[in-house]
Amino acid sequence: MAQEIHGTVAEGFEAVREEFASVVCAEPPDYAGQLSAYVRGRRVVDLWTGADTDGDTLFGVFSSTKGAAHLLVALLVQDGTLELDREVASYWPEFAAEGKSAITLREVLAHRAGVVGTDAGFTLDELADDRIIAERLAAQKPFWRPGTAFGYHALVVGALTGEVVRRVTGRTLQELYEERVRAPYGLGFHLGLPESEEHRYLPVQPMAPAPPEQALLDSTPRGPHTLASIAFNEHVPGAVAPADLPNSRTVRALGQASAGGVASARGLAGMYAAAIGVGGRAALLKPDTVAEVGQIHSVGYDLVARAHKSYGLGFQATADMWHPFLGAGTFGHSGAGGSQAFADPRSGLAYGYTRRRIAFPGGAAPENQQLVLAVHSAALAAE
Repeated sequence: MAQEIHGTVAEGFEAVREEFASVVCAEPPDYAGQLSAYVRGRRVVDLWTGADTDGDTLFGVFSSTKGAAHLLVALLVQDGTLELDREVASYWPEFAAEGKSAITLREVLAHRAGVVGTDAGFTLDELADDRIIAERLAAQKPFWRPGTAFGYHALVVGALTGEVVRRVTGRTLQELYEERVRAPYGLGFHLGLPESEEHRYLPVQPMAPAPPEQALLDSTPRGPHTLASIAFNEHVPGAVAPADLPNSRTVRALGQASAGGVASARGLAGMYAAAIGVGGRAALLKPDTVAEVGQIHSVGYDLVARAHKSYGLGFQATADMWHPFLGAGTFGHSGAGGSQAFADPRSGLAYGYTRRRIAFPGGAAPENQQLVLAVHSAALAAE
């Protein structure tokens, strides 16, 4: 029997509900997920399905966390508190070690710093704590000459930017995000989940084994000492399994700024809606800031992912990386569990998707392609 779809869509967005239903039908019976979208500040899609799931259920969103962390950084840049072209070491002197003195905040946000991990790696408890990550990275020699190339700083970029925030403001990135973004908008997107909200969290289910035909197609497996293995902390004995990160209470409590956030689809879409304007309130980001963070800074061959990638400042260039029909300057982030979220300032679209089981082969779940297209098409038709 097909799972029941709950929630609502606005008039003109009925096709989105149908598309979501088709996704659910194609998934195993234990599928749980949510879809939410805003258009020009009005919520037009709010759907969910699955056991123990409602519109407020929180899922581990892995690297979609980076969107929340770097919205806060963008606000501090907009305020004049941080300067994109200032050297990180001028804020954080210890970072200058091992040839890193000239690296700027802009280069860190664009994944050009070359400090994707450490030679020794991290335990799960160490990965939970951005302060520990930052201390280790300060002593690490870059894995390529900074600024000459780029590679995804998957588990550490939030610790790097977060330490800059802490050195300048005396507050953690997580504290400022709570104060300036999450609490004022009542968002279900936490960088640091209070114990009182733990009942809303639905544990991540590990990825199902790869189909045999896919294993045959994978001609470039990750070796134990590659740049990718270091960036994803797979080069250490007893490496942390992906699902272990959000399923750790310590990670959820501390809100590790690269991959430790938890959110509902409502929270993901609502945050990006707040960034560009929601419910008649002024947008958190001014047009010039939106243009800056959405401008492509790194595009081409990603040394870590070993594939074509595009990044703005702390965000993925979503249109180039995932959905070419979206407007220029669309900014957002996906997560290893399958989540995806973004803002398309030109159409006024803010999108959020979550799922419980880690999607194969990792990153934004494949069904986002059809869901984003359906939402975007309805948004354009509604103009």
